[in-house]
Amino acid sequence: MALVRMLTTLMKDKNIGKHVVPIVPDEARTFGMEGMFRQFGIYSSVGQLYTPQDADQLMAYREDTKGQILEEGINEAGSFCSWLAAATSYSNHGVPMVPFYIYYSMFGFQRIGDFIWAGGDMRARGFLIGGTAGRTTLAGEGLQHQDGHSHVLASTVPNCRAYDPTYAYELAIIVHDGLKRMYAEEESIFYYLTCMNENYVQPAMPEGVEEGVLRGMYRLREGGRGKVRVQLMGSGTILREVLAAAELLEHDFNIPADVWSVTSFNELRRDALATERWNTRHPDAKRRVSFVEQSLADVEGPFIAATDYMKIVPDQVRQWVPGRFVTLGTDGFGRSDSRAALRNFFEVDRHHVVLEALKALADDGALDVSVVVDAMRRLEVDPDKDDPVTL
Repeated sequence: MALVRMLTTLMKDKNIGKHVVPIVPDEARTFGMEGMFRQFGIYSSVGQLYTPQDADQLMAYREDTKGQILEEGINEAGSFCSWLAAATSYSNHGVPMVPFYIYYSMFGFQRIGDFIWAGGDMRARGFLIGGTAGRTTLAGEGLQHQDGHSHVLASTVPNCRAYDPTYAYELAIIVHDGLKRMYAEEESIFYYLTCMNENYVQPAMPEGVEEGVLRGMYRLREGGRGKVRVQLMGSGTILREVLAAAELLEHDFNIPADVWSVTSFNELRRDALATERWNTRHPDAKRRVSFVEQSLADVEGPFIAATDYMKIVPDQVRQWVPGRFVTLGTDGFGRSDSRAALRNFFEVDRHHVVLEALKALADDGALDVSVVVDAMRRLEVDPDKDDPVTL
């Protein structure tokens, strides 16, 4: 909904509104876009030739020869080709367009990855929006819709800037950055943004977080004082589980926890690799420091990272994290169940974040192992539960 509000605002802008191209396969109502039908219309070369089933509703379908929304049925490949045409119009027609292709995240890189790679090769510019993203956020849909690996696939495209924001202000910062870099500075890059479909409080933007949001991480919450400390990292919808884990650690175990919002492990890795490359080629110059190392230089570990994607996503930055680094992820196939049950099944909920934090502290010698054993009992974590990857 935050994304749809931004998109509506952009389309109403007198300067760039006519250049914005919303593209949706299947059903725009899934993404809360019905409010746009009456305002902007759905494009049809012949206009509306039927009475829609929702004709009696305020926000009924409205097709128009001047419609601005492209809604193209269950056809991800065709919809992406429309995105590709708009995303390359700056070079083919001298008219820059701003396409937003909004779809179920599972049906993007997995289903039409060749086309997305071709888009990168053609220097396409625009936004891909992986809606209802993550392996546990879309309750009840099962294996078909649950995406736990699109950020892995996005990392294979060199000019794709992939982000997994949690809050509306993070999304706004990233969209603004994309508009500036692609259309003002004319960089040949495109953006992949994963958006969830959960309702939760959207906080105001903290001061000074813009750089961290764009470069990949920033400290969202600073824990209190204590003899031992842990760093928790979260992305997208699982950041909220990480925040809840921090509360549990402090209130139930007297262990302060800092929480980091990681908007892009992909961007963090890209920066770290570029930094290493520069250092290798300038051995006699002052060593540069990657953004991961810079951010974590003055904090106490261990470090626990949890996302709604496979563990390999946070694993991308392992070598630059200055301490014990434990990753939680949704490796395995999807399931149909409630969000809480799915997060417990994939072991990315608050209880498993707490358990991993306590175990990491024990492994570092900062905590007695009996605390971990007791925590498993208190948190009702079954030590003999089957590994979700093997099911």
